[in-house]
Amino acid sequence: MVTLVFSVTATGILSDLWSKEWKTLQLSLQVTAPFLHVAAVSLMAVLSWPTALHFFRMSKRVRQVVVLALYLSVLFSLYLVPLGMYSPCIKDAGTLGPAPTLIGHRGAPMLAPENTLMSFEKAVEAGGEGLETDVTISYDGIPFLMHDSTLRRTTNVAEVFPNRTHLDASMFTWAELQQLNAGSWFLSRDPFGTASLLSESDRSQAQNQSVPSLAQFLEVAAASGKLVLFDLRRPPYGHPYRTSYINTTLQVIQSHINSSQVLWLPSEDRELVYGLDPELQQTSGEKASIQELADDHIRRLNLHYSTMSQQQICKYQSVNISTNLYVISQPWLYTLAWCAGAQSVTTNSVHILSSINKPLFLMTPEEYTLMWILTDFVSAFLIFAVFTFHWWRERGLPFVSGSRQTHENGPYSKFRTDSSEVICIGWNPLHSDPPAAAHISLPLVFHP
Repeated sequence: MVTLVFSVTATGILSDLWSKEWKTLQLSLQVTAPFLHVAAVSLMAVLSWPTALHFFRMSKRVRQVVVLALYLSVLFSLYLVPLGMYSPCIKDAGTLGPAPTLIGHRGAPMLAPENTLMSFEKAVEAGGEGLETDVTISYDGIPFLMHDSTLRRTTNVAEVFPNRTHLDASMFTWAELQQLNAGSWFLSRDPFGTASLLSESDRSQAQNQSVPSLAQFLEVAAASGKLVLFDLRRPPYGHPYRTSYINTTLQVIQSHINSSQVLWLPSEDRELVYGLDPELQQTSGEKASIQELADDHIRRLNLHYSTMSQQQICKYQSVNISTNLYVISQPWLYTLAWCAGAQSVTTNSVHILSSINKPLFLMTPEEYTLMWILTDFVSAFLIFAVFTFHWWRERGLPFVSGSRQTHENGPYSKFRTDSSEVICIGWNPLHSDPPAAAHISLPLVFHP
C-alpha cells in the first residue's frame, strides 16, 4: 500500500512538473511510433520462443490459459496499434509544403552569448531568416536587449554593482549597462556544451561582448534584410518610462528599420500601435478564433511547439495567418513542424536546422500500410512456426522419418512402459545363479 501511494503521488507530481516534457514525448511518437511498432512486434516474435517452451511444459491447464491469453492479448494489441496512430509526416506524395524559415532565438545562442551582436551575426551567417530577442527600457529611456528581469545570469553585474544584483534590469541607466560584460558567462558556464568548439578568435570575441541596444540590433537586421521578432517588457512601478515605453520603442523602430520587417508581439495597446504604424506585422502569442484575430489585425501567430496541430495551422493559413513555433532546436521536432505546415520556427540551432533539406521521416499512407501489414504477417507466421515446433517437440514426435528424438538432455530412444511392468529383482551371486532372463520382461532404456 505504501508503494502504491508513493507511486501514484510521484507520478502526479512529475506529470505536473514535466507537463511540457510529456507533451514532447507524445509528439516524438508521431515520428518514432511506426518504427517502435516494428520493434515491438519483432520483440514479441523473439519472446514467442520462451513463451511457447514454458507453455507446453506447464502441467496445470489454468496456468497455460493465463500465459497464452496474456501473450496473445499483448500481441494483438500491438497488431492493432497502427489504427490509432497519427503523424503529419504520413501524407500523400506532393502535399509537403516548403521548409519552415528559421528565426534565431536570441540569435545563435549555441555559437555565441545570447542577445549579443555576435550572436545575431552568427545567426545571419548560419542562414537564419529572422532574429528573435527581448527588449527592456533602461532607466533613462534607451531600449536594450535582455531576456531576464535581472542582470545576474548573463552579465557580471555582481562584480561591477555587487549591491544591485537584485534590481530589475530596467532600473539601470544605459551608461551603467555599458559597463557590464555580457559574454564571459557564456564561456565559463557553457550552457549548450559548445563553447569548447569555438575558434580562438570567436572565444576572444565572445569574451568581450556587451549589452546591445535595440537600435544596434535593428541595424544588424536591416543590413541583412532579416525579420525581427521581439517581446517587450513593461518597466516596473516607479520607472520613468512605465507609461511611455511603447512609444519609445516605436520611435527607435521607425528610425532604424523598415516596419514591415518587424513582427510586433506585445499585446498591450495593440490597437494604438496599429494606428501609429500599420506596417508592423501584428503577431499574437495566443490562439483565438479567426474573427478575433482579424479584429486585432493579426498576421502571424507565435505559439509553443507543444500546441502544434496540422489542422489548426492549415485553418489559419487559409486566411493568410502564418504560424511560428518556438523553441524548436531538434531535427525531429523540425521535421514535425515541417510536415504540419508551420511557416517558421524559432530555434537555438540555426546552424544545424539550416542543413536539413528534407524531413527525417516522410512516407505515403500506402507505404505505411504496406509496412504495417508485412510486419504483422511475417511476425504472425514466425510465432505460429515457433509454437508448432515446441508442440511437436514436447509431444515427442520426430521431425524427419527415422530420426531420433531430441530433449533438453540430448537425443535418446525409449520404449514406453507402465509402472506395472517394472519388476525389482534381488539375488545373491554367492549363493545361486541369476534368474533366467528369458522368463522376465524388463523395460529397456538405451543411453548413448
